Amino acid sequence: MSENKTTTSRRAFLQKSSMFALGSMAIPTIMKSGVLGLNGAISPNNKITLGYIGVGNKAQRHIGFYVSNPAIQSLYICDVDRARLEKTHKVFKQQDQGDVKKVEHYEEVINDPSVDAVLIATPDHWHVSIAIAAMSQGKDVYVEKPVSLTIEEGKAIAEAEKRYGRIVQVGSQQRSDSTFHRAATLVRNGYIGEVKEIYVKLGSFPQPKLGEIEKIPEGFNYDKWLGQAPYEPYFKDRVRGIWNGGWRCFWEYGSRKNGDWGAHHFDIIQWALGMDDSGPTHFVPKGYNGEKYSYYTYDTGVKVIRDHPKSREMITFVGTEGTVEVSRAGILKTSNSRLRNISFKLSDENLYVSRDHGQNWIDSMYSRKQTICPAAVGHRTASVCQLLGIAERLQRPVRWDPKIEQILGDEEAKRWMSRPRRAGYELPV
Repeated sequence: MSENKTTTSRRAFLQKSSMFALGSMAIPTIMKSGVLGLNGAISPNNKITLGYIGVGNKAQRHIGFYVSNPAIQSLYICDVDRARLEKTHKVFKQQDQGDVKKVEHYEEVINDPSVDAVLIATPDHWHVSIAIAAMSQGKDVYVEKPVSLTIEEGKAIAEAEKRYGRIVQVGSQQRSDSTFHRAATLVRNGYIGEVKEIYVKLGSFPQPKLGEIEKIPEGFNYDKWLGQAPYEPYFKDRVRGIWNGGWRCFWEYGSRKNGDWGAHHFDIIQWALGMDDSGPTHFVPKGYNGEKYSYYTYDTGVKVIRDHPKSREMITFVGTEGTVEVSRAGILKTSNSRLRNISFKLSDENLYVSRDHGQNWIDSMYSRKQTICPAAVGHRTASVCQLLGIAERLQRPVRWDPKIEQILGDEEAKRWMSRPRRAGYELPV
């Protein structure tokens, strides 16, 4: 079949809705365009058409991977900053993909039936709104971590993932790192004995400094950048997308370091402890009753302590029979050589294996099998980030029931499970 005929059939099929099995449940959805005879998979002869929503620093790393991937055809780049759009478009032109469309409004991307999937790399407060809207239009989604700004948003995206039957990958790429995978497998299978404490290194952001009000740059849609968040006067540092500050310092747009590095490291802890569908029960902020460090605990008694001096690596698992320390760049330290060199048994619990986070998303879009970090899993990790943040902001402990996903015994804290949204930026369903 010629490329033109294939593309035509794909576009036509996108307009048809059908049913397919997701686990044991039949879910109504807009099927992928190349599924004819393939049980929900995209035809291997078809490229996945992709739109990038938010093209700042993080997105540039993704673009480098997807532009060169033979399975991907890039159709759109979208950003509220015209200057950033122009800069990114030059990257595509250098790759002989200058026909990629530049748009300011993400709605243009998700409402185009020729788009199969979107990659969302906006600030945190936009993740869920765009992801749900995209899924409702039959798109698969890669969404950066943390998946949500609030707990109620996280519930909403997890529900949308089920309702629309889409393939979602949350950008918790440490799950696709072999070193973190090995550390989590050692812990999950009891090779360090009973886990007692976990030390996690997050670091800190400076407190945000309110700068002098500045003129909004021409070509920058500041109102849409703010989105659901309260309207605040513009100054450059509020919107800067830098790793060590900018918008990441503000509670309005994220969960500070809890949602920054915490979304990575808490995620590995959840995975290692087998808590992907659950979570901790108590969150205590630094400074409460003289506490030197923020921490949270599981009902098993495991205590996770943030930024303790014993946090020599990113994550340190301490058990009754040994210790495992793990960081990026392939760092894995164990308390003895037996742990370091152990060969796993056939009877051990096998954790999902992915060697590349982006490729895992692509493979899952073809196979329609779940990614290594779907929205429901990302939501549970984001909840940990948000609950520790709530305790920090209120300067008192928070009790959490992970089964019913509710804060217990504190109505003020419970209100922080959601946040007021500006008119015109309501959460889609």
